[in-house]
Amino acid sequence: MPSIQTTIAQELNLTAAQVAAVIDLVDQGNTIPFIARYRKEATGGIDDATLRDLDERLTYLRNLEARKDEVLRAIEEQGKLTADLRAKIDEATVMQRVEDLYKPYRKKRATRASKAR
Repeated sequence: MPSIQTTIAQELNLTAAQVAAVIDLVDQGNTIPFIARYRKEATGGIDDATLRDLDERLTYLRNLEARKDEVLRAIEEQGKLTADLRAKIDEATVMQRVEDLYKPYRKKRATRASKAR
């Protein structure tokens, strides 16, 4: 599975070095307008619209990876994680696919009726 950096570089037609530089600047706490205006030499002159797309995609992909880890851990705790299910979750590229795979294993809310039974 390609890294987040590689995925973003392919999607936005940028070099891996450009993406790595922007990710590093964002992780340091720099804002997109600051990077667009004052760090053009570090990013290779990426325009602000592309920087915003890169930042949004970076946030989404990081959240996706975190959710995959949560889902895998939750299913593992139930003792129902198979190699096939792990592979499907790892291959998922959108959040909805991860949620769809997790749905059968999600804990149901305890209602008064279920408690009574």
